[in-house]
Parts: sequence; C-alpha cells; structure tokens
Amino acid sequence: MADGGGRRRRAYIGSFTAAGGLGVLTAAVDEESGALTPLSAVNSVADPSYLALSPDGDMLYAVSETAQGAVAAYRLKGDEPSLVGPLVPVGGGPTHLSLFDGHVLTADYGSGGVTAVPVRHDGSLAPASDVLRHEGSGPHAQRQQRPHAHHVRPDPSRRWAVSVDLGTDSVRVCALRDGTLSLHREIALRPGSGPRHLAFHADGAAAYVVNELSPTVTTCHWDAVRGVLRPVAETSVLADPPAGDAYPSGIVASPDGRYVWTATRGPDVLSVLVPGTAGQGLRLVATVPCGGAWPRALALDPTGRFLYVANERSGDVTWFTVDPGTGVPVRGGSMKAPAASCVVLGPGD
Repeated sequence: MADGGGRRRRAYIGSFTAAGGLGVLTAAVDEESGALTPLSAVNSVADPSYLALSPDGDMLYAVSETAQGAVAAYRLKGDEPSLVGPLVPVGGGPTHLSLFDGHVLTADYGSGGVTAVPVRHDGSLAPASDVLRHEGSGPHAQRQQRPHAHHVRPDPSRRWAVSVDLGTDSVRVCALRDGTLSLHREIALRPGSGPRHLAFHADGAAAYVVNELSPTVTTCHWDAVRGVLRPVAETSVLADPPAGDAYPSGIVASPDGRYVWTATRGPDVLSVLVPGTAGQGLRLVATVPCGGAWPRALALDPTGRFLYVANERSGDVTWFTVDPGTGVPVRGGSMKAPAASCVVLGPGD
C-alpha cells in the first residue's frame, strides 16, 4: 500500500524449494492492516530458507540451505528481486545470515561454524574471507553429536558478532577484523537445551536465547563494552508440559522493550512473554495458535504493530495485529506460501 510519499512496503518470504517452495516470494504489505498480497516469486536459488536485507534496503541476501551451502545476493528494484553475480560457497547447510561490518555472515548448521563473505560496493558478494569453526558437542544423542551453528547476528552496539550453536549448548561472541573472524568468548548454556536463535532487548542490555531442544528461553545480561553474555534465568514458553514434541523456533522482541514473542512447532503456538526487572528473566503471559502448522520463523513490523509467522508445513504466512496493552497477537489473515521458512519486511520504494 502506498503512503503519501509514494512508498510501497514489501515483504520477502524464503522457502524450501525441495519441499515445493516458490523460492523467494515477494508480497505487498498493507500498512493499515498488515495484510500481504503476493507480487512475484523468483526460483533461482535452491532452498533460500533465510533472508536478510542490506541496511539501505537495496539488496536482499539469501542462504541456500543445501548440503554444499551457499549465499546469494539479489537487487531489489520493483516487485521482483534480481540475482546479482554467482552464488558464493559457504559452510554446509547454512540456516541463518546477517550483515555485519561490510560482510554477510552465515551460520552453517551442517558444517558447524560461521562464514564471513565480503560485500562489494555494488552489493554483490566476493568469495568468503574466513570460516570460524565451532567445536564441542552436547548430551542429546541425535542432535548434539557435533557443532550446529544455527544463528548469527551483530549485537546492538555492532561491536561484536554473536553466534548461537544448537549442538554445543553455547553462544559465541566473535570479533571481525579485516575479514577475519576471531573468538572473543564462548558462553555455556544449560546442557541439552539446544539454543537456536537470539533476540536483544531494545535497551541492548539483555539478550533472549530461544532453546529448541527444551521449550524455554534463556535470559542473559549483555555487556557490549566487554563482549560478555551472562545467563541469568530460563523460562518455559509453554504453560503446561507438552503432550508431544515441542520445538521452539523463532524469537523477536518489541521495539519498545515491553514484550518478547516465540513460536513453537508441534503445539503450533505463539507465546507472549514479558521482561522482568533488571537481572530477572521473562514471564509467560499467554499462548495463542500460530495460524498454521509448524511455525518456523517470526518477523515483527518495525513499529511493533504486526507480527508475521512463516508456517512451513501448512504453507502460508499468517499476520497478526499486536494488542498494545497485552502484547497478545490477534490473527488478521494469511497468504499462501508453500514451504515458507522466513519473512523479512522491507522498506518502500
């Protein structure tokens, strides 16, 4: 929907092409209701399961979550992203990426590490400059035999890159200098928790790690000056013990710092949590159906008004309006998106 300045908001949805996904799906965003309307689909990269926008919104980057592993760059002009340059190989099975200090960083689940890929002045990608291999394992016999980096992002101060490893039950704080990654500190979380993704509080002083192998969130104090992450509490994202398997996936925090939301596959619910005072953890206040099956990722509108859920197995993206008084998401509608795996909200023209 265009605003008074002629800007048109878009959303970009990643998917698993091996499961029938359309590749990168572009949708128009109605800024009044949060509704999505499909515009185009680009099926030029296998399994573009996670996406990230450049700071200026002119480029979109995607992992290719294949056994070989790669990252792709798209130029955003109009309603259909266009692939720029060749795919750049990274570690096997990349599941997440972000931009940091002139590089794309990928979390390589299959090979267990983080890859740094320089971004050229035109937004295209140079060959990878470094790979930081994780080491270790965890007690879960099937899922933690070796490292599985699942998420990587800069901290709010942009001094550090923070990577989350499901296989080693740990979070690593890294520095990036001249294209080279170096480990600054590794923080151990509860054995067997299986950390998956991380979100920072709006004030930059707390980080929330959602754990896949136990339906919980670990609250941590974050010291950006020293690059120190300190776990302080762990909170369940479900009010009652799950009847079957429950695998949390995405986590986002509100821009005003009042709420944190998670998605959990199996029970297929969204959880609303409220941060406590300094040094305390989260408090679970509500759970609601996610609007589909197997919610793999969450995205929050920059204003905090709308929450989007990529439901992988039901093949749709559902949008919710967030009640500002309670943080509870109210379902608005959904758009078909086969094998949806993530949602990224872009700027207008």
